[in-house]
Amino acid sequence: MGGITGHIIGACVRGAGRRPRGAAALGGLALLLGACVADQTEATVRPAVVRVPAEAPRTTGRERAADADHLKLVASFGGEARAPNVMRLLTEVTDRLVRASDRPDQSYTVTLLDSPVVNAFALPNGRLYVTRGLVALASDTSEVAAVLAHEMAHVTLNHATARSELELRSALVSRVVADVLNDPDTGAQLQHQSRFALARFSREQELEADATGVRTLAKAGYDPFAAGRFLTALSRSTGLKAGSANAPDMLATHPGTAERITQVTRAARRIGAPGIGTDDRATYLAAVDGLSYGDNPRDGAVRGHRFIHPGLGIAFEVPEGFTLENTRSAVLGTTQDGSRRLLFDQIEAKEGQPLDAVLKASWNDAFDPAGFETREVGGHPAAFALSRGKEWTFRLAAIRIGDSTYRMIMAAKGTADPDPAFRRWTATLVAVSPDEAVLRPLRLQVVQAMSANAEDLARRMAVPDRALDRFLVLNGLERGAALVPGRGYKIIVE
Repeated sequence: MGGITGHIIGACVRGAGRRPRGAAALGGLALLLGACVADQTEATVRPAVVRVPAEAPRTTGRERAADADHLKLVASFGGEARAPNVMRLLTEVTDRLVRASDRPDQSYTVTLLDSPVVNAFALPNGRLYVTRGLVALASDTSEVAAVLAHEMAHVTLNHATARSELELRSALVSRVVADVLNDPDTGAQLQHQSRFALARFSREQELEADATGVRTLAKAGYDPFAAGRFLTALSRSTGLKAGSANAPDMLATHPGTAERITQVTRAARRIGAPGIGTDDRATYLAAVDGLSYGDNPRDGAVRGHRFIHPGLGIAFEVPEGFTLENTRSAVLGTTQDGSRRLLFDQIEAKEGQPLDAVLKASWNDAFDPAGFETREVGGHPAAFALSRGKEWTFRLAAIRIGDSTYRMIMAAKGTADPDPAFRRWTATLVAVSPDEAVLRPLRLQVVQAMSANAEDLARRMAVPDRALDRFLVLNGLERGAALVPGRGYKIIVE
């Protein structure tokens, strides 16, 4: 369970280890089962250690605060990814873009974040951040250059609000969440995040950064049409997720993707016809070959319909029809039509506290008295409960395995009771030994096509479903496209 996202850092409202506080209609659970992606916890965050040489010049208070914010931000995305070839490529691309930008005197540093989330963002001091999930999605060097040029434009155009204005805005948001939504825990969490979270860019600022980025991209000699290609890939990638409203990616804080694709394509056409500039595809594929893909096994991983967490020593399987997504504080699941959703997380329980009391303490909405039940699941004590809202029906369970207490929630839209599927799901929660919990990380592998048939390579993809669709999106191909024999393509392998 690991990850945080948002562009330039979104406002996820639940900290890992915190208990959701209710779900009128879909209410608070919508945030957890929908758009929210959790942030760091003391248990999962391992900030990088920075050693300052004795001869280093003294830094200002603002610089020290910026360094501290950087470490927190990197930690909340799982740390820095170890991928020297990718880092070398990103640095070279950034240097090339800087020389072609309107501010060649502005300095930048790039950090590759160890997160499967597709995201990139910038801080006003020139720190650029790109996730390995974004690097995996891009098809060539010009596409990742388009993302970096966009983020650099935010810096050079001074789009980020002043720190004092940001703090005022964050305080206002926190107060609204705490007072209007009656959720003080969320308000406090947002206020805590405000030290390093930047406000979302407005629609106008995003479009302005898009236009500036395309111009810089072309001046640097890259294909200016790459911006539109990447945005298309981003949209298609999001569409592969069941209930795409819960997708933790850049789209959540940007204008409509179709509008942006139209705008960047128009900007590229003003520069020249398709075919200008270079995409450096071969260089890119050589750099990403072997790059880690998907969840980091240390934070648990989804394998098909099964979730395994080596650190916690637990595993479970979800019913057919659910697609799972692992975040830093919870495992989320949804059906293709979004009518059923689920959540699995670890919650705090006082020593000796009955499990039914644990459930009540973790949920603000009313329970149906007839829904309470206490029994064992796989030899472990468990308590079950039922809660009904106007639009959703919730089944909840608290299960104690060893010294840890886990919560499982399944929601069904309308009056349908998810109990049969919920019982099947909870019955699969088991403790696993270290040998059983061994997970090999997924990675990208660049292979040469032996035929023009995309299905030949798609069959080699280590993915739970829609292998052909995922292969096409990963390589920027449309359905029905013919592969070029002898050309390299990305696949996902163990």
